[in-house]
Amino acid sequence: MAVGKEILTKIRSVQNTQKITKAMQMVSTSKMRKTQERMRLARPYADKVRLVMHHLSQTQETHGIPLLEEHREVRRAGFILITTDKGLCGGLNANVLKKFLAQVQEYQNQGIETEVVCLGSKGWAACQRIGLNVIGSVTNLGDTPKMEMLLGPLTELFQRYEKHELDVIQLVYSGFVNTMRQEPRMEVLLPIGQTALDDNHSGDYNWDYRYEPSSTAVLEYLVCRYLESVVYQALSDNMASEQAARMVAMKAATDNAGNAIKELRLVYNKSRQAAITTELSEIVAGAAAV
Repeated sequence: MAVGKEILTKIRSVQNTQKITKAMQMVSTSKMRKTQERMRLARPYADKVRLVMHHLSQTQETHGIPLLEEHREVRRAGFILITTDKGLCGGLNANVLKKFLAQVQEYQNQGIETEVVCLGSKGWAACQRIGLNVIGSVTNLGDTPKMEMLLGPLTELFQRYEKHELDVIQLVYSGFVNTMRQEPRMEVLLPIGQTALDDNHSGDYNWDYRYEPSSTAVLEYLVCRYLESVVYQALSDNMASEQAARMVAMKAATDNAGNAIKELRLVYNKSRQAAITTELSEIVAGAAAV
């Protein structure tokens, strides 16, 4: 029965693993609801900032704000790469990194230098492995990220764009579609472009606000708040995607553990039945010999 004992040890080991994956699945389910709620709450602020920016951009053609300028030639590109701090969430990070690295490779083939700001330890580790120029990173964001943690690296990146040290900034993250589907997304954050401002705000205005101290000063302030809100919204999407992907992955692991336990029990019962049959045969043969 040495084989039987080994099988029982494997069964207990798989059962312990199944308990862990089941617990992680339940935790991810609870966290997913909270991250989805946070994601929905972040949208109204971003939409309102975009509405006021759209109005201001119509009322004043020549604003002279560096962040709204479009550079003619792309010589250096910046990325904001959003990944998770932890693993066990299926192919979520792998899909984002695949899309990100494909774009980096395309820029390198064109002779365009790249700089990266990493939000999340998985992206930071990947960039370190392949030797990309990481100018800022934020890890251990937790379940409720604070905007104050992101301001340092983001401000550095935006200032480089203002000084024409960067000509384009792209945002890479996992977009939350539904519980079963998360897709890697890449968006051009800077230059902002009229398309971003025109989203859901088409039409001309026949009225105007009075701004203090001036519409240019208000627009310059709102541009920074708008960019920060877009990044925070992407981070919220990525966190909701992380919990959904982890929930699905842990459910699959729990189901696979259950199937493995059934198969091991079947093997154990067969080996036990064979051992009992052999012992009975030996007893009958011995009795017949007597």
